[in-house]
Amino acid sequence: MITPTKGIAPDRCLLAVGAQIILQLDEPRSISQAWSRLKAWRTEHGHHSPVSFAWFVLALDVLYSMGAVDLRRDVLVARSADAQAPER
Repeated sequence: MITPTKGIAPDRCLLAVGAQIILQLDEPRSISQAWSRLKAWRTEHGHHSPVSFAWFVLALDVLYSMGAVDLRRDVLVARSADAQAPER
């Protein structure tokens, strides 16, 4: 589910969908804006495997657990790579 498997296409696994979501967060966006942009992006780039809203939310959960996105005042924000790196 998180990575591609025999039953889950590479463009539909949660890591790939998460990466596609990050591409939509070039600036802070609402959940509905990110969802709309993701659907449009997938269509434009020929990704025909279905992604439901529930799958989108699961991908957001994966991104949040990895520290790649935050929800601030009901707006999704992509965290920079510097912010994700552990402090030493």
